[in-house]
Amino acid sequence: MDDNRDITELKGIGEKTAVLFHKIGVFSFADLLYYFPRDYVRYEDLEEVTEQTLNRIIAFEAYFEKRPLMRRSGRLTITTCRLVVCRRQAGEEDREESDNTSVQAVWFNMPYLAKSFPERGPYVFYGQVYRKANRLCIDQPAVFTKEQFEELRHSLQPVYGLTKGLSNNTVKKSVRQLLSQGGGSGCSSDRIISLHDDGYDFRTMHFPKTIEELKQARERFVYDEFFMYILRLRFLREENEQARNDFSLIDSAYCTRIIEGLPYRLTNAQEKVWEEISSDLKRERSMNRLVQGDVGSGKTILAFLAAVMVAANGLQSAIMAPTEILAAQHFETLSALLAKHGIPIRPVLLTGSTPGSARREICQAIGDGSAGIVIGTHALFQEKVKYHRLALVVTDEQHRFGVRQREALIGKNSVTPHVMVMSATPIPRTLAIILYGDLDISVIDEVPARRLPVKNCVVNESWHENAYRFMEKEIAAGHQCYVICPLVEAADGEQMLKDAQGYTEILRNRFGDTIQIGCLHGKMKPAAKAKVMEEFYQNHLQILVSTTVVEVGVNVPNATVMVIENAERFGLAQLHQLRGRIGRGDAQSYCIFITGNDNEENKERLDILVHHNDGFEIARKDLELRGPGELFGVRQSGALQFKLGDVLTDAATLKQAAEDVAALLKKDPGLVLPENALLRGKLDRFMLREQSHTI
Repeated sequence: MDDNRDITELKGIGEKTAVLFHKIGVFSFADLLYYFPRDYVRYEDLEEVTEQTLNRIIAFEAYFEKRPLMRRSGRLTITTCRLVVCRRQAGEEDREESDNTSVQAVWFNMPYLAKSFPERGPYVFYGQVYRKANRLCIDQPAVFTKEQFEELRHSLQPVYGLTKGLSNNTVKKSVRQLLSQGGGSGCSSDRIISLHDDGYDFRTMHFPKTIEELKQARERFVYDEFFMYILRLRFLREENEQARNDFSLIDSAYCTRIIEGLPYRLTNAQEKVWEEISSDLKRERSMNRLVQGDVGSGKTILAFLAAVMVAANGLQSAIMAPTEILAAQHFETLSALLAKHGIPIRPVLLTGSTPGSARREICQAIGDGSAGIVIGTHALFQEKVKYHRLALVVTDEQHRFGVRQREALIGKNSVTPHVMVMSATPIPRTLAIILYGDLDISVIDEVPARRLPVKNCVVNESWHENAYRFMEKEIAAGHQCYVICPLVEAADGEQMLKDAQGYTEILRNRFGDTIQIGCLHGKMKPAAKAKVMEEFYQNHLQILVSTTVVEVGVNVPNATVMVIENAERFGLAQLHQLRGRIGRGDAQSYCIFITGNDNEENKERLDILVHHNDGFEIARKDLELRGPGELFGVRQSGALQFKLGDVLTDAATLKQAAEDVAALLKKDPGLVLPENALLRGKLDRFMLREQSHTI
């Protein structure tokens, strides 16, 4: 089977449905095969609604007391209904309505629900029942007929990442159809490279019969994914070692002036890393260095110092930020720093939204060399931007600057630039050496003492009203709040998760017009995202409801509260990154982790964040607690996201893959032996494809 065939060749996928699949990155048969579930749900036996089953996810039978009612509140649709819970008659299998047990159900942005179930029931409801005041409540429960539930019971059901208009059932049916046609048998796609002759068991990944079966299939995918990643890094490292520049730098008095004039002392760790960076800049070999430091450890000032040293030697630096608003903030900070110390170096700001007339003037300054430091977003490396003598490129980990990007610049410039990558992803050094195998590594393992540590707490969903009152109190004191949700919008199959769009409306209803609330997520256009962040930065918005896009957002020292919904769904490293958005000013800051699954294991894991503010220690504890091969319930972040692998839980597999790559290249360094010809061809295609995803 040709895995590159268009998905419209599958029955039931017309042009409109194909557009929805395109939004989640699925264009071909191969894309669909590799679009693995984000989670799996196991539906267990029906249970009674009792005090013992409150605050955990259960399936129970109930009748609709009346047809569900739907009302609108702004852009939010709210569907409500009272459920009359069934109870088993003594000695019989039949169910009847309970005399006194009822549950108030609510669904957000699911207006079709009122017409989906014409009969009173009974139906099976799946969700978390909790007590609010003197009544039982349930939010966003899934609803099944008894026949549907029986089909699902005791099996692992895939839950896919979705977009508005695309249902979980549609993805499921499409995958089943493809697999029934032989998709995945001897798959020819090298999107993830198979090292096994017998191909992959895609069926097991999508529709596993048991957890054990799923673990075995996943382990195989993870190993291959890590193997190809590390093999690629080894070849990049070899090319990096051969890269030489044709200029030499000397120390600058400007750097000394800046360091001595800072309102604080550099930490010992910052001083050590600055020595490593400045030594690299003075060598002939091009620098390729990762500066790994926890949130708030002071990486940015080191990037500024490196850029000043380069500019003082008559060359240029480019500092690339992940968002326009953060680039603008860097530009303002650096401009003020240079002006304060009377340093005659001209910085410029170039982003995608820079207007045409200003863009032409900035590009001219870059081209003639009068702009010594260029700050911006990915616009810095567009075709039309010509550098005079670009000698240093600083990027974050989301935008790795690879060998081929450097080669492209060499074609347009007269020098080979140094490369410095900034990372706030806290992972153990032993794993960092493997994952960043093409870079030298510096670690800033101290946080400046002047910052107050964030105070943290882990609570369940019954604590929402307390959280809202606390937010009101902080806002009344002049501060601002973040609320983080795992989803952009309500999604089929994800009823238990909070979505940013629906949650924004809930808060607007709760707080009224006295508090201004904004929404931010990755599906918004860049200009719209920048506008919302600017409004939050200026305190025109007091609450920002967001997905994880704020990880690399703007620095808002006035924000003192972060509420993270469904905290159990994120990896600890990602939660720590998110928490790093607060605690940046002089006031005490607070992070509230709200868990939708109040079991002891989740509480123990999240308690690590309560007791530790050091990202590296959090990563170490996380690895100890989670153990190898864990499958569900956590998502990490940053540039180290793999399709399936997790650098912490799959650390043993990562190390094994690294050892196997080393053994392979020791025997055949260039992969020129006949038995490795196929692997070399796949590697070349893999590296060519990766080029388009780097910057």
